[in-house]
Amino acid sequence: MEKFTIYERQAEVAKAIAHPLRMAILDYLKAGPQCVCDIAEAVNSERSNVSRHLSIMVSAGVLESHKQGLQVIYKIRTPCVLKCVACLTECLKENAKEEQKILKMM
Repeated sequence: MEKFTIYERQAEVAKAIAHPLRMAILDYLKAGPQCVCDIAEAVNSERSNVSRHLSIMVSAGVLESHKQGLQVIYKIRTPCVLKCVACLTECLKENAKEEQKILKMM
């Protein structure tokens, strides 16, 4: 039963990054800590929407935040999460290669 709890927590982290806007936020934050206003501009979304997505990732432990004056600054808590995103990109590349092979056989 303990392992199931671990799997549930792993799934929570996976769900926290499993959204296109959240992946874009992670991609932007890999350069370093940023405020909500800069993140929203970079991902071309409203601040309120970005704040909601940031909150989900903070709750899952993917990001952390701190106040700096009137701004809230966000950063990636565990940079290894970027390896997970990179792995997803590699999966897409492999899928594309397979699709190209099928198209060539047609």
